[in-house]
Amino acid sequence: MAKADLTHFNAEGRARMVDVTEKAESVRTAVATGTVYMQPSTFQRIEEGQISKGDVLAVAQVAGVMGAKKTPDLIPMCHPIFLTGVDVSFTKHPKPDEKGKCAITVTATVKTTGPTGVEMEALSAVSVAALTIYDMCKAIDKGMSFGRIGLVSKTGGKSGAYVRQEEL
Repeated sequence: MAKADLTHFNAEGRARMVDVTEKAESVRTAVATGTVYMQPSTFQRIEEGQISKGDVLAVAQVAGVMGAKKTPDLIPMCHPIFLTGVDVSFTKHPKPDEKGKCAITVTATVKTTGPTGVEMEALSAVSVAALTIYDMCKAIDKGMSFGRIGLVSKTGGKSGAYVRQEEL
């Protein structure tokens, strides 16, 4: 793909925020996921409410919403967007995988009506929620890791709907 095909470059080849002034408003949604891998004992302590910093998933849920709202402060070329909805949820995987790790998958759904999409906001929500789980549990499991972070789907806008075909 040539620089001319990328919308975040100006005529001089320098980074710019895309001008969305003339873009039509539409209802836009984005869903992203990511997974936090941890020791079974860490997972158990989260489940039992035995993490000294508090309710890990409740705090991570709020942090994910805040992460979506702060996206333009973190990603230089993102537009400040009026978000009309942010939902962060968790899927627990209590059975250890082939590496002996349990996991929690974070899913964020973000919505707006406007001229630009909310993919980055959904990805930011997932990332901040995952980082919050790490922060709250790092005293007992510094080896936690993250993976499979990505966009699952999006709707709205000129490019229309997108649904990931391959597994994250």
